[in-house]
Amino acid sequence: MEMRNLAINILAIILLTACSTKVENIVQTDIDLQIYPDYKYVTIPCNIAPINFAFTDSTKIDAILISCNGDSLTAKVSNNCTKIKISEWHNFLADKGGETLTFTPCSKTDSRWLAYKPFNIEISPDSIDKTLVYRLIPPVYEIWNRMGIFQRDLESYTRKSIYENRYGKGNCVNCHSFCQNSPDRMMIHVRTRFAGTYTFIDGIFDKIKADFSKQIAGPTYPYWHPSGQFIAFSLNKIYQDFHTADTNLIEVYDDVSDVIVYNIENESIITSPLTCATDAFETFPCFSPDGKWLYFCRAQAIDSVRYNFKDVHYSICRIAFNPDAGTLGDSVDVVYDAASIGKSASFPRISPDGRFLLFTLSNYGNFSIWHNEADLIMLDLTTGDSISTYNINSTYTESYHSWSSNSRWVAFSSRRGDGLYTRPYFTHVNADGTFSKPMLLPQQNPQEYYHELFYSYNIPELVKSEIGLSARITDKLIREKQP
Repeated sequence: MEMRNLAINILAIILLTACSTKVENIVQTDIDLQIYPDYKYVTIPCNIAPINFAFTDSTKIDAILISCNGDSLTAKVSNNCTKIKISEWHNFLADKGGETLTFTPCSKTDSRWLAYKPFNIEISPDSIDKTLVYRLIPPVYEIWNRMGIFQRDLESYTRKSIYENRYGKGNCVNCHSFCQNSPDRMMIHVRTRFAGTYTFIDGIFDKIKADFSKQIAGPTYPYWHPSGQFIAFSLNKIYQDFHTADTNLIEVYDDVSDVIVYNIENESIITSPLTCATDAFETFPCFSPDGKWLYFCRAQAIDSVRYNFKDVHYSICRIAFNPDAGTLGDSVDVVYDAASIGKSASFPRISPDGRFLLFTLSNYGNFSIWHNEADLIMLDLTTGDSISTYNINSTYTESYHSWSSNSRWVAFSSRRGDGLYTRPYFTHVNADGTFSKPMLLPQQNPQEYYHELFYSYNIPELVKSEIGLSARITDKLIREKQP
């Protein structure tokens, strides 16, 4: 009882100081208020932007007390949404990695303050890469010509555009890719108008000059070799169909695909009959962090894919790669045999420390972003064992994902909010592979922002720092590279 009275007195003093309002008494309640986004009991990076949230109950909240080991920060609440100042937040979080934050919502009546049930948030000592790069694209294909690639400062709310296709009169821009989370080695594809594959290496913007006309298709789905000298691509003839009687509204599929490696230095294309087989579909390449293996997804080729797309099942394979000789190995290993269990794997991604393989698993095909059943799955490459991912999956789509440079965070796309719009989430990964409860990308006013945003986040990539490009500069550089 004495401890409770002491806590109430401390709370009263803090509120009196912060709000400059006479506080005559405080009543602690057990009422559990609902918030959006649901940040209760998540784990946050020690350098993340303030995690503002809205109270979705009708209860009017006037302030929220944030406390940690005797330190406290009181934030204002306006229109039932917290307003945490960036500078105050970062000062408060300094040196608190590994600690627990307690959030206590409070409301003022005529004669007293009410304190509602508090909740905790863990502060990880592991920072997250400073920048998230992603594409914003409408989920409706009729307006696909309104898209752009953006970068978001994760320590604040600053967003800048890297390229917007309004400058190219509606051309498609996609597949932004980075070498080991570095802003100094980037690649993007531009389709239709000003078509080409462009690199941004150490401040130099260039267009890949290799002739892909002798290949089955143009390059897509890129992945950089850790040396920065090579980029693996898949070559896909891509088709899409729209369903009227299927919960998965859109099906994207290939009727032929290969995997190749492009040598940036001498502008040559490295191929192998093992990654360009006529009796198999190969796609989604991924280099191991040591650069010695090329992982990719492979399925047995079938006829009439359009009518039999549910019979296509991809497994994860790998082939040796020699960066010194620029050659691929003479055998293929199956790393995860998804086809044998009637499933299909896509987007293999290995943690930078080389320990974990994270990928998407769905019922069939390779374009999991439109599959409600798609989940994230992880293997421990040191043991070959599966690791539980129950904590990060939902009843809706979980698909594209990327690792932080320190192997402690994963950014991934999910439609768990409403089943339609893809949003970016982050989860902490402990050394043993345990995942924390995912958290939605913070915004100044998340309820207003996400409820009014009619675009999906696509290909969330974690990058160490800001990319030195803007939309206008990128457009100018692309135009300069035209013949």
